[in-house]
Amino acid sequence: MIDPSYCQLMSQYNHWMNQKLYAICAEIPDEERKQDRGAFFKSIHGTLNHLLDGDRTWMERFTGKPFSSRRIGGELYSDFEQLRQEREQVDQEILAWAKTLSAEWLAQPFEYTSNVDGRTRTLPTWTLVTHLFNHQTHHRGQLTTLLSQIGHDPDVTDLPWLPELSLQ
Repeated sequence: MIDPSYCQLMSQYNHWMNQKLYAICAEIPDEERKQDRGAFFKSIHGTLNHLLDGDRTWMERFTGKPFSSRRIGGELYSDFEQLRQEREQVDQEILAWAKTLSAEWLAQPFEYTSNVDGRTRTLPTWTLVTHLFNHQTHHRGQLTTLLSQIGHDPDVTDLPWLPELSLQ
C-alpha cells in the first residue's frame, strides 16, 4: 500500500514534468504539435489533452468536484495556451489534494464506473491513486518519445532529479 507522502512526491513530480514538457511544447508550432504522429492519441497535442482529461476524471472521482468528461481521446482544448493554463490549474489542485490525504482514506474501498467499459468496480483507493500517477507517467513517456522524434530533448525525466528532492 502507498502512503500520503508517496502521493505528495508523485504530485510534485507530475507538476515538474508537466512544466518541463509544456515549456518545450510552447516552442513547437501549433500545426506541428497537432500533426498525427501515429501515437495512441495521434499527436503531441492529443496526448496533452488526454493527460489532462485523465487527471480531471480521476480528481472528479476522488474529490467530488464536478468536471464534465468527454469520451476518451476527445479534445478538451484546441488552443494550446488554454490547455496549458488548465493543466497548471489541475496540477495545483492535485498538489493541494495530495497534502490532504490520509492513510485511512487510501486504505478504504473505492467504487467508480469506468469510462472505458462502463463497468462499476470497487478497488482499494490506494490502487486507484497509484493508477492516477502511473497513467500520468505512462503517457508523458509517450510524449517524450514524440518530442525526441522531432528533435526536442526533454532532458532528464527521472524522479531523483525532481528539484524538491535536491533541496533536502
